[in-house]
Amino acid sequence: MDVRSKARTLPGPVDDPSKLPKWNFDGSSTGQATGDDSEVILCPQAIFKDPFRRGNNILVICDCYAPNGEPIPSNKRYNAARIFGHPDVKAEEPWYGIEQEYTLLQKDTNWPIGWPLGGYPGPQGPYYCAAGAEKSYGRDIVDAHYKACLYAGINIGGINAEVMPGQWEFQVGPSVGISAGDELWAARYILERITEIAGVVVSFDPKPIPGEWNGAGAHTNYSTKSMRSEGGYEVIKKAIQKLEARHMEHIAAYGEGNERRLTGRHETADINTFVWVRRGEPRRVGAGGPRHREGRQGLLRGPEAGVQHGSLRRHLHDRRDHHPLQGF
Repeated sequence: MDVRSKARTLPGPVDDPSKLPKWNFDGSSTGQATGDDSEVILCPQAIFKDPFRRGNNILVICDCYAPNGEPIPSNKRYNAARIFGHPDVKAEEPWYGIEQEYTLLQKDTNWPIGWPLGGYPGPQGPYYCAAGAEKSYGRDIVDAHYKACLYAGINIGGINAEVMPGQWEFQVGPSVGISAGDELWAARYILERITEIAGVVVSFDPKPIPGEWNGAGAHTNYSTKSMRSEGGYEVIKKAIQKLEARHMEHIAAYGEGNERRLTGRHETADINTFVWVRRGEPRRVGAGGPRHREGRQGLLRGPEAGVQHGSLRRHLHDRRDHHPLQGF
């Protein structure tokens, strides 16, 4: 994951992104523009409290545009925001709960923290949600991130140690619409900053260690008002059928490397498989009741606005229908 930032001074406090000035950066230095036309415009979209500078300081999520006002190719937020702003979508109040897994690596070796240098710990089993110096590695970093997200105003639901030692998870949501993507990106940025301070590398690779070790994903739990109401089970089934028809299109949008993780082993499904309820499946409806769908194929470093955009578009818009979202 490649997250960039810069800082500026404003004349006074601001709490509304629409009142913030646009800014720019050299897109040729980030691979987002050519050297002969390198200006990229930053458009403020969401504000969070700054857990590092504190006081009146803020963190601002921006998306990127060419000088002519067109979104640049890497701006996945633009189309997602258009869909979430549609009256039909607003009426459905789409909720997202995103489970973001990541791995902490030693900076000089790119090997998971707590692992013997060049070697391996004991087999998986005792590490998930564990406590103790022989089973849990990096909790101080994880807790610092948790507290920083709470301070920032991010709707962070919790944290836990994952199945592979040195791997952790935080949860964002439930949040409505585009705010879930903004909150997730803010939380990812804060994690990058905290691991920078700690001298540790955070990896968002879907399978950082080959072999008998769990990979990492960004499981996306999703529901609409119709799914959360009486008869929601049938709505979920219809939504899944629409998603199935565009499965490979979605996989492509979730980022590179998912085929290394979604093998049918290590608590994953095969990349092309769907089965009800069982934990290791890419899409499942939980045994607690038909109120939301969980997408377990999401990639750790996936463009979250693209994931949200795709799942919502497929559910509320079948290409065979003349739906008002057709142009999106």
